[in-house]
Amino acid sequence: MSGARNTVIGRPRGFDTDEALERAMRVFWQRGYEGASLTDLTTAMGITKTSMYAAFGNKEELFRKALQRYSDGPAGYIESALAEPTARAATEAILRGAVRTSTSPGDFAGCLTVQGALPSNDGCRSAHDVLVEWRNEAGARLEQRFRRAVRDGDLPRGTKPKRLARFVMTVAFGISVQAANGVGRAALDEIVDQTMLTWPG
Repeated sequence: MSGARNTVIGRPRGFDTDEALERAMRVFWQRGYEGASLTDLTTAMGITKTSMYAAFGNKEELFRKALQRYSDGPAGYIESALAEPTARAATEAILRGAVRTSTSPGDFAGCLTVQGALPSNDGCRSAHDVLVEWRNEAGARLEQRFRRAVRDGDLPRGTKPKRLARFVMTVAFGISVQAANGVGRAALDEIVDQTMLTWPG
């Protein structure tokens, strides 16, 4: 008897939380944190505000979950790039990944992590800070990758890992801004080609 009772834990949510989060991520990607109203989000997700709060928390919590989904999905190229066997290959993979993600057909031009929360009022400050932290973490991980490359002799001994990582991330984020400005994939790939010509050694 008790086993039968335990099989009925509660009512199912009645919607696919994974799909709902995917749709929320795309709204934030297109409109940014401030531009995405609760109505925009719940309409895209196909749920009520009550269901959203119950499943994901408030708007800021939903944004954090959407950012994680973006990191694991469209921005997942960063993780794989850092595993490339050379620092040069890692750098090119990051830059080509930025081009692909920022210009992917069916997605939105630019990058959620760059345009998601431009500071405009205090209500967006928390989302802005989350994205600053995300970008800084990406830069720090690339710096560590370059430090290892210097130790291994993959980069010249005089290379400054922090400076090089900052340069690469500036180009990567600049690519997404240019994509949002309407610059196409071919032109952005040329930027990557030009950048790689400056590679140390």
